[in-house]
Amino acid sequence: MEYRLPDLASSVSEDALVPFLRPRDDLALDPGPLARLFGSRHEAAAEEVVCRAMEEISARLLQIEMFHAECRFADLARVARGLIAVADQIGLRGLALSASHVAVCSEGRDGVALGATLARLHRIADASLAEIWDLPHEPV
Repeated sequence: MEYRLPDLASSVSEDALVPFLRPRDDLALDPGPLARLFGSRHEAAAEEVVCRAMEEISARLLQIEMFHAECRFADLARVARGLIAVADQIGLRGLALSASHVAVCSEGRDGVALGATLARLHRIADASLAEIWDLPHEPV
């Protein structure tokens, strides 16, 4: 018995829409840490802490990419776990959660899951840092 697959190409019109996947990640910004930071320090000092945290996040993301390229999974997991604390410091809960998923996938050496979670980490990091950067320059 011979099985034949239907010819799907002939049943699709030329003007059919092509679907695009657009991941929607939850940034999960928690305003509490920023409110406490700006409430306990002068504005300039609080802004300095936020800027240092953003620089640290960027540096850790670069390290994560380097360790991924070099297949240094233990180092990647260590840096990702450090990223959690920095992200939590300024209320980036979504980034912290994503970094924890990257650490777990790296420790388990699950390459496919690691690739997917790294992509999500970078999407969330880009959006989160832009969100923090665009906050009003007044105490929260």
